[in-house]
Amino acid sequence: MNDEIVIAQALNGQVRIHAARTTKMCDDARIAHHCMATSAAALGRVMTVTAIMASDLKNENERITSVINGGGPAGTIIVQAYGNGDVRGFIGDPNLYLVREDGHLAVGQAVGTKGTLTVTRDMGLKEPFRGVTELQTGEIGDDFTYYFAISEQTPSAVGVGVLVAPEGHIRAAGGLIYQLMPGASEETIEFCENIAKTQRPVSELIDSGKDLREIIHMYFPDAEIQDARDVRFHCRCSRQTVRGALAVLKKADLEEMIHDNKGAEVHCQYCNTLYTFTTDELKQILEERDENR
Repeated sequence: MNDEIVIAQALNGQVRIHAARTTKMCDDARIAHHCMATSAAALGRVMTVTAIMASDLKNENERITSVINGGGPAGTIIVQAYGNGDVRGFIGDPNLYLVREDGHLAVGQAVGTKGTLTVTRDMGLKEPFRGVTELQTGEIGDDFTYYFAISEQTPSAVGVGVLVAPEGHIRAAGGLIYQLMPGASEETIEFCENIAKTQRPVSELIDSGKDLREIIHMYFPDAEIQDARDVRFHCRCSRQTVRGALAVLKKADLEEMIHDNKGAEVHCQYCNTLYTFTTDELKQILEERDENR
């Protein structure tokens, strides 16, 4: 099954629901960054929630950026998700394999709690919206739940999971977010609180073969499906954009690289792609730069 995000509403429009299956997206990111299990789970969780948030964007070039650094060994996690379903991201240390005493991956320990979650919404306006909250547990779901409540004043339940197989690949990944709309009744609030206490990990449900619509209706039988969107791990970098970045370097820097006669290597941190340029290509970039000035 392709990765997708399904959007629904329930309880007479008092609850908005997003369910995501992101197994391939998370595994593609794991492969790109050569992640070990705990790093893959941490990065995959942030990618999944950020992708869900971006599924409400109207324009394909609008984007949401999530940045987490909790002071743990994982370092900084940065994810960007666009309105067309493209998602890219990286984790500071991709080589973590930490396990809790109960056998589950120790994502919270890897991320840490002495730091912040920053979410930036770039809607093409003059100034992007930016919200910052303190990390709560480092488990990602709890941290985004707190972010929605404090920064966006939207009571939410965030369930996100990445199930890593013993062989290292992503066996199942996904997320379920449901949010109370303004004016929700006490009965609706209590209903959602009870779901949050009893719901199964979404990655386990996806691993069992359940469709996203089935998962939504498990908890919200009256849910009305409103939309479905594809999601994928895809970086917007290209050789042309990297070439353009080299062209705006200081002339002295370009001349120094040309003098060293070693060419240039530019590494994209989001997708781990390496772009190489020969000395002759650098000379051409410098010549074109001078002609355009």
